[in-house]
Amino acid sequence: MYLQKTIGVVIPAYNEEKLIANTLTSIPSLVDTIIVVDDGSNDNTAGVVRGIAEDDRRIVLIQHGVNEGVGGAIVTGYKKAVELEIDVTAVMAGDGQMDPRDLTNILKPVAKGVVDYTKGNRLFQGDAWNMIPHYRYLGNSFLSLLTKIASGYWHIADSQTGYTAISLPVLRKVNLDTIYKRYGMPNDMLIRLNQYDFRVRDIHVRPVYGFGEKSGMNLLKVIPKISWLLFKGFWRRLFFKYVIKDFHPLVFFYILGLLFGVATVLLFARLFYIWLILGFNIPKINALAAMFSFMSSSQFTLFAMWFDMEQNKHLR
Repeated sequence: MYLQKTIGVVIPAYNEEKLIANTLTSIPSLVDTIIVVDDGSNDNTAGVVRGIAEDDRRIVLIQHGVNEGVGGAIVTGYKKAVELEIDVTAVMAGDGQMDPRDLTNILKPVAKGVVDYTKGNRLFQGDAWNMIPHYRYLGNSFLSLLTKIASGYWHIADSQTGYTAISLPVLRKVNLDTIYKRYGMPNDMLIRLNQYDFRVRDIHVRPVYGFGEKSGMNLLKVIPKISWLLFKGFWRRLFFKYVIKDFHPLVFFYILGLLFGVATVLLFARLFYIWLILGFNIPKINALAAMFSFMSSSQFTLFAMWFDMEQNKHLR
């Protein structure tokens, strides 16, 4: 129990037989239930968990027959938390990358009812650039920017962290079966939370790297997939929140910004084709049209972002 609320921790684990024991034994006593989801591991992860569970009765082991992805494992854990009616459910990785000393900070705002969902932010750390592998830092920063736009939570960053806490009413409200199953799960979750105006807060957490953990994330593959996921989720959020639930004209600003943006690309492509390929002088009307289209796209998009920020600033 913590602040008179039952606490659960979901631990997605895939081939973590070397690190899962340290993770489980480090979880503080305030946690009532530890839900380990073995996501179709090929090693002895499940056996290690069973061994520890003999001495720690808080542990509940769930095994997937096939690998569903980290998002799929978390969703399975969430469903179990709803079944057990756990008031606040946190998520921690099975490889020890999430410092258990940060757990109370992650839990407190949700347990007190101040917000509905908290997520760790490793980028608050002043020395994060030196502590996090640089390619992951840059990839994370790029996806965080896209996630701000797609989700409407303009105040959040470090969108890829899985160190989170969520309240039971939120888990009951969100359709867990539709959440993305792979590495883009945290991004998709934020989009869905914003559709229902749930309050989200970033919490400072310490980055933990360099003791044997291996990431299965290939940024060259993951970034395009998550970018496409965010693009689809962005329009789904706008339609649900600003058309179905309550109309707001910012939808038209975004649409006009997109249309003028496409026109800008086409007009500049034609301009450079005439100039560089055909060798002719740049047509004045083409240049004027391209600049007008670019300025219109920029203004419509920036106004739409501003309206979206104003609509969501109370969700901190």
